[in-house]
Amino acid sequence: MPRFTLNLLHPRYWLTWVGFGLWWLLAQLPYRWQMALGRALGRLVWRLAKSRRHTAMRNLALCFPEKSVEEQRAMARATVSSTAQALFETGISWFWPDWRLRRLFTIEGLEHLKAAQSEGQGVVLLAMHVTHLDLGGNLLCMSHSIDALYRPHDNPVYDFFQVRGRSRRSDDTVIIDREDMRLMIKRLRRGRVIWYAPDQDYGPRRPHVFAPFFGVPAATITATSKLVQMGRARIIPFTHFRRDDGSGYDVKVYPPLENFPEGDDHRDAERINRVLEELIRKHPEQYMWVHRRFKTRPEGENSLYSR
Repeated sequence: MPRFTLNLLHPRYWLTWVGFGLWWLLAQLPYRWQMALGRALGRLVWRLAKSRRHTAMRNLALCFPEKSVEEQRAMARATVSSTAQALFETGISWFWPDWRLRRLFTIEGLEHLKAAQSEGQGVVLLAMHVTHLDLGGNLLCMSHSIDALYRPHDNPVYDFFQVRGRSRRSDDTVIIDREDMRLMIKRLRRGRVIWYAPDQDYGPRRPHVFAPFFGVPAATITATSKLVQMGRARIIPFTHFRRDDGSGYDVKVYPPLENFPEGDDHRDAERINRVLEELIRKHPEQYMWVHRRFKTRPEGENSLYSR
């Protein structure tokens, strides 16, 4: 758990504290009210955030070419709405007490994590960037302690709340800087479960290969294979989807992938992307399509996001 210091009360951070106070107040509203507010905010964001709207539309056109333009547009509106709802879901994740959160979800497949734990093996929890990823990680952590990766925030007050919010469900949870591979390996060798999402484009400087993602060559990091191998760990897929009826979430842990890694970066990356694609197709509107997944291109290829 991060420590509070007096430096966080410096006047330059007062507006941040006010923002978090308002966020906390919104989080006290009934769950269905918050989701309704999220959908209303999503309609506003759809009208105003033209860049994000363009990115979502372009991603969906690339990944679902079999759908009509009208269907792609409807999916893009749904994903922008889901992204807006995630603002409230993050507040729920960071500020709700355990007793209130437990009423929101069911969980399936914990036996796969317990089996690895009983054998002293660590687990790379293969996750993905759905919009409500903070909430999903906390829901799982209420049933089985996990560690998580994050990118430190430039604002120390925000960083304080972010780390606190992601670690508050378990006393032994560690929040790890996503660049700290050494600590990840150390935790895996101790038998820990680490939340890990390799499905974004982290730029050309990160070691990567181009592997199909929904049929489009995508820069896919090769660190996943190395992490599993060096951590002597299993890799186990994990999902958490918002229910269509608005009543909460279904959390699921899947069986571990067999014979991973195979020893070839391209084959491993292709396999990871196939698994993630299959899981995303269950609820594609909840995936973070507003991220430019295909921004890094093979040498000589033009941007896929030019207007």
